[in-house]
Amino acid sequence: MTEAEPLLKYEGNPVIGHIRGSNRDPRVIWHEPTKKWVMVLYVEENDMDFFTSTDLKKWTHTSRFKCFHECPELFELPVDGDEDNKKWVIYGAAADYLIGSFDGKEFKPETKSLKFNYGNAFYASQAFNNIPSEDGRRIMMGWGRVPMPGMPYNQMVTFPIELSLKTTTDGIRMFAVPVEEIHNLHQKKHSWKNETINGVKSLSGIKGELFRINAHFKVDNAESFALICREYEIKYDAKTRQVICTGPENDIGPGHFSNPYTAPLNSTDGNVSFEILVDRTMVEVFVNGGRYYFPMGTYLVDKEPVFKVISRGGNTRLKYLEIVELKSIWKKMIARDDK
Repeated sequence: MTEAEPLLKYEGNPVIGHIRGSNRDPRVIWHEPTKKWVMVLYVEENDMDFFTSTDLKKWTHTSRFKCFHECPELFELPVDGDEDNKKWVIYGAAADYLIGSFDGKEFKPETKSLKFNYGNAFYASQAFNNIPSEDGRRIMMGWGRVPMPGMPYNQMVTFPIELSLKTTTDGIRMFAVPVEEIHNLHQKKHSWKNETINGVKSLSGIKGELFRINAHFKVDNAESFALICREYEIKYDAKTRQVICTGPENDIGPGHFSNPYTAPLNSTDGNVSFEILVDRTMVEVFVNGGRYYFPMGTYLVDKEPVFKVISRGGNTRLKYLEIVELKSIWKKMIARDDK
């Protein structure tokens, strides 16, 4: 279709009639091995129905699979980058997922339900289809459920992330990292290398509201190591072997935004890495190359750009820390009272 061609509503709608309850959220993909379109449709009570079609108008029901609540996603990813070893992922609105096989008609799980989202404000994410083959990435953006009182819009989308499947000691898991295009937003960089931290170290000279942070450290005999940005704390607790993300208190939105959110991290050698994107109302944390993903709603608009690293109860070796000031994605910022 070109810009000159109109998009006309099909006279034969609906192509699939009502099935049950409030069935909704069709996800349609092209399945190359069978040369057919595949639709995954939420049908209430965690049921997903699969349909196939050759023309997008006539659909044949092929299977039903009980898994997740609404907003299904279905896509294939290589394991550890091996194009000869691919697995299918089915995924629901709350960001739980299953890994398995798909023959164009039926999904067969090979794992239990797995958790992808460890944050407090992520739902109903959408993955992009038909990315050019020379690119080949699977890119996703989520609904950031962050109320924005007093603004001419409400809530947000999360930063685009690239998905991959990697082998871990727990089995194959889905990883997430920010898309590489974030480099287009880079401005001034600040970096520290090979320092031993014991207690609190304040980091000076950093300005702005938007940041990308990469921290690589090894906990020696410390009980915990934390990085604090604009009063937001991201901590690795070596005693409990957990990553803990905790937002500052606020009187703007949901109280749970200041509650701690955790993920287990059994770092046998003590090495941990954080990649952190800091926005005004969202902090996104990627742990150990994206093994754990924390999309965290918060309110940092009135917080000063104060940065600290803290090693409690002993030494932490800070191998590398880079803090990059980011520019806005908006070419022109519009004042709130502009008409």
